[in-house]
Amino acid sequence: MFIALFIHLIVPIIGIAYFLLLVKKIKEEQISKPPILELFLLFLTYGVLIIIFLTTLVWKWSALASLGAFYLILIAPIIMLILIFKMRDEKNTSRFHKGILYGAKGYFIATPIVFILSFLLD
Repeated sequence: MFIALFIHLIVPIIGIAYFLLLVKKIKEEQISKPPILELFLLFLTYGVLIIIFLTTLVWKWSALASLGAFYLILIAPIIMLILIFKMRDEKNTSRFHKGILYGAKGYFIATPIVFILSFLLD
C-alpha cells in the first residue's frame, strides 16, 4: 500500500512542487518569453517516465501504466520534437530555455534506456 501511495501520490507532488518553484524563479528573473508551458510539458513527460519506471521496478503493471507507456511512445516524441525546434532558436534567451532544450533532447536517450531497464528488471 505504501509503495502505491509513494509512486502515484508522493512522486507527482514532489514534481509539481519543483515545477512551481521553477515557475517562481522564472517570474522573479523576469525572463522574456517565459517557457512555462514548455516546462510543464517537459515535467509531465519525465514524470510519466519516472512513474512508469517505478511501477515496473517495485510494483505491478496496470492499466494506468499502459496509458503512460502509450503517451511516452506515441505522443511524447512529437511534443519533445516540437520543444526542440522551438527552443533551439531561443536557447540563448535564458538558462531555462537551454535546460528545456537539453531536457527535450534527453528524452530520446532516457526513454529507451528506462524501457529496456524496465523490461530487464521485470
